Amino acid sequence: MSIPRLRIATYNLQKCIGMDLQRRPDRSLQVINALQADIVVLQEADKRLPPRPAALPHRMIKEHGWRILSFGAPGGSLGWHGNAMLVSASVTVMKLGHIDLPGLEPRGAIFADVKTAIGEVRVVGLHLGLLRYFRLLQVAAILRYLQQLSPTSTILAGDFNEWGSGKDLDAIAKGVTFIKSPASFPSLRPIARLDRFALPPDLTALGTDVHTAQPARIASDHLPVWVEVTRV
Repeated sequence: MSIPRLRIATYNLQKCIGMDLQRRPDRSLQVINALQADIVVLQEADKRLPPRPAALPHRMIKEHGWRILSFGAPGGSLGWHGNAMLVSASVTVMKLGHIDLPGLEPRGAIFADVKTAIGEVRVVGLHLGLLRYFRLLQVAAILRYLQQLSPTSTILAGDFNEWGSGKDLDAIAKGVTFIKSPASFPSLRPIARLDRFALPPDLTALGTDVHTAQPARIASDHLPVWVEVTRV
């Protein structure tokens, strides 16, 4: 008898501009579909300049059976500060929210409380800053905000922009533990584990990997990363 499991993926779309400098949202969506995930957390899902319209068109996403979670951003954006979240039909959404983050440049995080095959979980999608000092401030700000919410199993997922071992993040991210995900950047020859997941004590990773099948290596400068989790 198989155990219940949840597959989550994180993917920095680079605004759907590939390594060939072509903007191909259809190609980005092809990669997303191939992940076979229940929840996909996206970064750089919107174009950069205000009003930051979606780089990946809403219509195209919905035609492929994904539900786009709305975090209240104006101007047709897909998410919040470029962070977005897609869920499959197997996921029931209970609560959504966004978090403003400190830093030299505007940054934000998003979260969704959902019912899944493994029960209720909270998924936080984020894209941290380039400077270590601000990355640590941003993780601390996210955790402070989450403490104000009702407690539930919380998964952090996204582009942490951390080139090192991640010990600093581990030290400050109380209540969750980072799993050892593979290198995902740059997509043509990955050497850095920028895209990561952190899990609470009551969830365990059954497996994690990068998705390398074409067109993933050309569709963005990041490879998507997935993890399958279950209850301990």
